[in-house]
Amino acid sequence: MKKISELFIGTNNKGKIKEIKALLPKGIKIYSNLNFKIKSPIENGKTFEDNSLIKSKYFSKKTNLPCLADDSGLEIDILSKAPGIYSARWGGKSSDFKKAIKRVYRELNKKDKNWKRKKIKARFICCLSICFLEKKIVCVKGKVEGLISHEPKGKNGFGYDPIFIPIGKKFTFGEISPKIKYKMDHRFNAFKKIKKFL
Repeated sequence: MKKISELFIGTNNKGKIKEIKALLPKGIKIYSNLNFKIKSPIENGKTFEDNSLIKSKYFSKKTNLPCLADDSGLEIDILSKAPGIYSARWGGKSSDFKKAIKRVYRELNKKDKNWKRKKIKARFICCLSICFLEKKIVCVKGKVEGLISHEPKGKNGFGYDPIFIPIGKKFTFGEISPKIKYKMDHRFNAFKKIKKFL
């Protein structure tokens, strides 16, 4: 298969666009919704893979370009893997992650009043897919294991980064520099599997 020379990043999330651009090979001409202003599709899949493919097919058809889309979220074991595919929706209509993080803490308190004394296992999952029109080119999954911080820390990153401490580290994704985060997170792990197509 010939390498892709142009790619549309199928998301309206500026944080994701920035991170995906940083991971992509330099020779690819990148378009994003900053150029096109297309409304996002309804994500009614049952899995991260489903939602990633819904987005990459939809944006590819709208732009006539190969499209890379990401569906990602946080799974917390004690909450039966919630928020999972609903990670952004926990922030309400405007995907306000301050609200979403408060909800995580509310749900943890409901589940176990003493949760702060325990290690709360969690992981970030990322599914990346590339589609051209209706055709799926590739769909891969990456993840990074970690623990939930007792309070939000750090101003870097986006989404749930301030409450996620990757395994083996003392800092949240919100506290470490983007350069370091981009080399270890779920999106990077998914990218390693997708590289040969780019």
